[in-house]
Amino acid sequence: MPPRKNTLMHVGGDYHSVAGRNGITSKENLEYNLRHGVKHLTATVRKRPQGGGWDPDELKRMKDDCDRLGVVFEAIRMDSEYITLPKGPERERELDTILGNVEKAADIGVNIITYHWTVIPIRRNTRAPGRGGSTYAGFRLEDDWKNLPVGKSGRVSSEDYWERIANFLEKVIPVAKEHDVKMACHPYDPPGLPFGYQGADNWDSPSIFEAIKRYEAIVDNHFNGFQLCLGTTAEGLRNPNSEILSIVDYLGRRGKIHQIHMCNIRGGLHSFEEVYPDEGVLDFFAIMRVLRDTQFAGSICPDHMPRHPDDPGGLQAFAFGYGYIKALIQAVNAEV
Repeated sequence: MPPRKNTLMHVGGDYHSVAGRNGITSKENLEYNLRHGVKHLTATVRKRPQGGGWDPDELKRMKDDCDRLGVVFEAIRMDSEYITLPKGPERERELDTILGNVEKAADIGVNIITYHWTVIPIRRNTRAPGRGGSTYAGFRLEDDWKNLPVGKSGRVSSEDYWERIANFLEKVIPVAKEHDVKMACHPYDPPGLPFGYQGADNWDSPSIFEAIKRYEAIVDNHFNGFQLCLGTTAEGLRNPNSEILSIVDYLGRRGKIHQIHMCNIRGGLHSFEEVYPDEGVLDFFAIMRVLRDTQFAGSICPDHMPRHPDDPGGLQAFAFGYGYIKALIQAVNAEV
């Protein structure tokens, strides 16, 4: 697409790094974000006891907290309980709760809900030394992976997984469209695991690009899109830097990217480490050009930053990430 300035994309902050002990919309956390140029927030919301929906009073308080300091309460992260449940009344009750939460989000002006379908835990099994004494989390596919214990959801076949996804999308996306709330799916982390890994045939295996195409085609409209984690997507690719541009371009042209998670890796499919954004295999400048030209209009959030004992909450690392993203946005817009 022809190069053109993009004044809509912006750096965002979320639940991965929270300053202080008084919650994500506390004055100290919002001021931490603002000091680093972050004016858009994605928050998690506690659920009511006994599995009820989001508390409207809590949502309003969070929105008011943001409004007082001029921060946009842009998105809410939803839990993954629905996808862990087999077909039956409990799953349908959870789905009804989700439909109610979509309406509650719209009532306070939040128009993005992000979510992460996990029937087995996110996998990390290695640690590597990084620059300045930091530590990089990583993953290597185990030689004996077939002997790993089955996850709490039991055996979930590919057919089961896609039935759950289709049921969710066919019921939720029309309601989301009615309330102008975009649903943004984060890939399972890591993609490309062999079928049967801990009992699961994960939806983004064996090919994450083909899985993304299948997912967005089930209900093909603007409200069924992705929280595209660049690092997670790269973990499922044999040649991440050359392959990821096609995925970003495909979804960007179709208006299916609702939020970006920006983290970088060394390695690729079945063997990787999460590193600082300026030292991995992904060329973020090239990716940002695609986001610029496809007029991506959401947050770009640093994610999975390396940790250090002197920075237990990750505030230093995420501050670096915020500045890095803001510089990238300014640099690609300065080209046109």
